[in-house]
Amino acid sequence: MNGVDFLRRAPLILTEGAVIERLRRDPSIRLDPALLNTLLLYSAEGRTALRRISREYLDVGARYGLPMMAFTPTWKANPERLAKAKMGTVRQVSGGAFAFLDEIRSEYGSYARMVLIGGLLGSRGNAYRADGALPEREAMVFHREQAEALAEAGVDFLMAATLPALTEAVGVARAMALTGKPYIASFIVRRSGCLLDGTPLAAAIETIDGVVVPPPVFYLINCVHPAVFEEALAADERFRENQSSRLAGLQANTSVKSPEELDGLPELDQEEPQLFADAMMHACHRFRLRVLGGCCGTDARHIAALAARMTLWTRSENEED
Repeated sequence: MNGVDFLRRAPLILTEGAVIERLRRDPSIRLDPALLNTLLLYSAEGRTALRRISREYLDVGARYGLPMMAFTPTWKANPERLAKAKMGTVRQVSGGAFAFLDEIRSEYGSYARMVLIGGLLGSRGNAYRADGALPEREAMVFHREQAEALAEAGVDFLMAATLPALTEAVGVARAMALTGKPYIASFIVRRSGCLLDGTPLAAAIETIDGVVVPPPVFYLINCVHPAVFEEALAADERFRENQSSRLAGLQANTSVKSPEELDGLPELDQEEPQLFADAMMHACHRFRLRVLGGCCGTDARHIAALAARMTLWTRSENEED
């Protein structure tokens, strides 16, 4: 199955959990302020830490036999930040990031065929602030080189995550679309059902679908708690009526705190894995989601609890059929 078929047809897809936030709280690891986990690719200790976390999540997927999406450590590895850090070209870094993750995937034998690697992009500025978002045209130019580099590296799909504002989301979607790779746009939303810039979720999806060719395979929400996600979707009647089929899933936090409260929070706000899995499956059933995973506060325990619930649900659905 190719990347597009995988993303469109798989009934349930598991994603990895938190990576950057786990590394941030590891006393043996120092994240670069600008490049975050990308820089870890260039030290033995860093690669060991990245490999450990990646394998923890892939081990869960393999244990439960679930299709899985993993992401390159390139969320902030855009040309501007790489140039300031003097870390080589975006093509060199993107190629190395994909090769690193692809090597790990290859260690999983037949299960490797069920794992897709996504080339990960993020907003130019702070993902938790909409006021620094790029205008649409500028965003397309800014993100195009990284999108092309990740596509050329060999990723199965592209994903721009934790998008706070519509203008930059349209621009990065255009950049990803130009590569010819399947791609996903993932927003961060408030309880009101709006992006951080105030754009209603339904309007954001409708706008991108209407002006970008081809449009995203689907959309995700990330970096909010499942309860906040449910409140946001319930608040947007237009979304429920017209755009709900375009939203495929959620990579959720374990905290109900707002983006502003979470940004720079010194202590991890975390809930028990089973509570997280319960909340995720409630959202899954209510909004017919099929892509489920973790964001801030999650670790392999949360992803394992979620995978167990997903497997039970899949089994019950098959028995009913």
